[in-house]
Amino acid sequence: MLDNFNSRILEVFNMPAFKLPPLGPTQLLDIIIIAVLLYFVTRWIRRTQAWVLLRGVGTILFVAILASVFELVVVQWLVNIAISTGLVVVVILFQPELRKALEQLGRGKYFNLNETEQQVRTSAHTVDDIIKATRTLSKKLTGALIVLENEIDISEHERRGIPLDSQVSVQLLLNIFEKNAPLHDGAVIIKNNRISAASCILPLSEESLDAALGTRHRAAIGISEVSDARVVVVSEETGTISLVMDGNITRGIEEKQLRELLLWGVPQKSRFSLFKRKKKK
Repeated sequence: MLDNFNSRILEVFNMPAFKLPPLGPTQLLDIIIIAVLLYFVTRWIRRTQAWVLLRGVGTILFVAILASVFELVVVQWLVNIAISTGLVVVVILFQPELRKALEQLGRGKYFNLNETEQQVRTSAHTVDDIIKATRTLSKKLTGALIVLENEIDISEHERRGIPLDSQVSVQLLLNIFEKNAPLHDGAVIIKNNRISAASCILPLSEESLDAALGTRHRAAIGISEVSDARVVVVSEETGTISLVMDGNITRGIEEKQLRELLLWGVPQKSRFSLFKRKKKK
C-alpha cells in the first residue's frame, strides 16, 4: 500500500507540467512577465469578492490532486465536471468585477506603481464623527446604516446609491439620515475617510435572524457576509446601536468597544494580550 502510494506521488511529479525547461534569457523574461501578471491579478482578487472564490478553487485543486494520487475515479469525474462548468459560473457571477478590472486595465490604473495596495486606514477623526452622529441618532430614534469599506472593494453597491464624495462630518451624517430626507433610506458608504455615496442598496442576508431585527439589520449582515466591511446600525424602533462584522452582529455595543473595532477591527486588549507577560504570583 505504501509503495503504491509513493509510486503514484512520483508519477504525478514526473509529469511534464512539473519539469522545468532549460533557463535562458528568454525563459527568464517569460518568468518575470508571468510573475508580474500574477502580482496584479492577486492584488485585484484580494480587493474583490473573488478572494473567497479563490480559496474554493484551491480546495477543488487539492481534492483533484488527492483523487489522482489515490485513483479515486468517481471523485475525479466530479472534479472534472466542477472545473468544466465552474469557468462559466465564475464569468456569470463575477461579471461586474471582471468588467471593472478590464476598465482599470484600459485606463492603466494597474500599472500605477504609486497607487497603494490597500485602502487608507479609517482615521480616528472619522470614527469619532461616526460615533457622535450615531449617538445623536440613537437619542432621536432615527435609523441609520453606515458601511466602512475595508480591503474588499464594494464599489458595486456604491454605484447603486447617490455619489457624494464628501468629507465625513457629524452634521452631514445627521442630515443624510434625518427622517423624510431624500437620502434617508439606504446606506452610507465610507471609503478612504470620505462619504463616497448615500442611499445605497445593500444585499440582504438570507440567514434566519431574530424577529426584532428589521431590513436595516438584515442589509448590514448581508454586506458583511460578502465583504470585510464594518457596518454600524442604529435601530429606528429602539435606538440601539449595533456593529456588524463578518456576518456577526453585536447589539447594544459600548462606545469604547465600537471605537476600537472601527479603528482596528479587534478590541485593544486583544491586540496587545499576546505580548503581555503574565505576572508572577
